[in-house]
Amino acid sequence: MRAAVDRLDLASRWLIIAAFAAMVVVVSLQVLFRYFLNLSLDWADEVGRLTFVWAAFLGVPHGVKIGAHVGIDFVAKMLPPAPLAWLFRACTVACAALMAVVSWQSVVIARATWDQLMPVLDFSTGWFYVAITVAGAHSALHFALLAWDHEPVLPAATIDA
Repeated sequence: MRAAVDRLDLASRWLIIAAFAAMVVVVSLQVLFRYFLNLSLDWADEVGRLTFVWAAFLGVPHGVKIGAHVGIDFVAKMLPPAPLAWLFRACTVACAALMAVVSWQSVVIARATWDQLMPVLDFSTGWFYVAITVAGAHSALHFALLAWDHEPVLPAATIDA
């Protein structure tokens, strides 16, 4: 399973790069057209927003994998290794379950909003929620892997110099 998640991570990284590249190109073109040609690209705001949302949500699982997200470590710093490992696994299982619920609910919302189109593009607003679905499922996989076979990952701020 770890090999499959590694391939998913690689695909996700390339999608993040593509989304950021598209966002930079579209926003730059919009600025160029607006300020130098006195024209506006009607679709640029929608494409920029959509690519930004996708890049942001695709990046979430990569932070989960290395423990880069905000964490409260007050209790964790006081625990000996064995209870810390149990607490870590319990929290990662709870986080995997939460991400599965988030992913499922975003599917429900995407389906409910699928017939609503963006003002300029002929794209469903449900695509914003599909990004949450993908991020939630991908994050749930990472939390499950962390719970299954990993030493506790504490935020970098907990490491004393």
